[in-house]
Amino acid sequence: MLTDASIELRSPKPSFAMRAIPWLMSKRRPVFPHEAGAFEQMMATRSKPQDAPMPEKLAQRFIVERRTLEGREVVTLHPKSGPAPWHMLYFHGGGFVLPMFKELWPLAAELVDRAGASITLPMYDIVPEASAASQDVLADAAFAGIAASHDPARIVLCGDSAGGHMALSLAVRLAAAGGPQPGRLALFAPWLDLTMADPAIASVEPHDIMLKIGTLRSCGKMFAEDRDHVSPECSPLYLDVDTRKTLPPTRIWTGRHDLFIIDSRTFVGRLREAGVDAKLYEYEASPHVVMAITPTRESKDVLGLLRTFLGG
Repeated sequence: MLTDASIELRSPKPSFAMRAIPWLMSKRRPVFPHEAGAFEQMMATRSKPQDAPMPEKLAQRFIVERRTLEGREVVTLHPKSGPAPWHMLYFHGGGFVLPMFKELWPLAAELVDRAGASITLPMYDIVPEASAASQDVLADAAFAGIAASHDPARIVLCGDSAGGHMALSLAVRLAAAGGPQPGRLALFAPWLDLTMADPAIASVEPHDIMLKIGTLRSCGKMFAEDRDHVSPECSPLYLDVDTRKTLPPTRIWTGRHDLFIIDSRTFVGRLREAGVDAKLYEYEASPHVVMAITPTRESKDVLGLLRTFLGG
């Protein structure tokens, strides 16, 4: 049940699965090295990674559309019954520098099944092999393509981590352009400040099994290139009040063992001060992008709240 409070703790105690799965994750090699130097070395010596392909079994569960935009593949999943009333444009996370994860395909499937939306996922080019500007060009083209055949007011922009940043930045660009606007903004543990400047973030860092402040700052520099890292373009936490006023109703979901929770709290407060319908949902002892751990009670709660947010 939604309340008037800007922040709601949905899960005061982690489920058994939420205790077990992050422990298992902590024993694996981290997605990002925990030291900035090791991250920079990885990026300097890597071969460009490829997007995880869509599992073939999803073609049996959904209507699948594939097309090419701006030279990149864009995949859309519809329910078997046909296009849903709401269409989600979803940007995957990965610090702007990693491609589609195999773990995010099950989340995409759950978003169709449980949130009741069609979903479009752009397989955008990654930094530093491509520029951040090319990611924006693809995002703009993907929205325009959906809006050409679907009521823009029934489009929800969504993404996790860096993908949440991309969804929010797209909403800002669309408002500035004055054209068709999305009806909703749904952010999963969004990255809002490339500099990770709030000192309170340090208190969360020992609990975050995936993200570390130094690595994120290094990654943020790679994404920003020669732009000002604290400009709203790079760090939307610092959007001015007039820009914040233009945003659609917004919901944010994040775990309390996620570095990005501190800036999410600040941002939702700033949205509400600007008069935006905004709310943050938190999950105790849950890691970064908690909703991607689809077997858990917490993930199912996120998807149920998202369905309610979309009015269905």
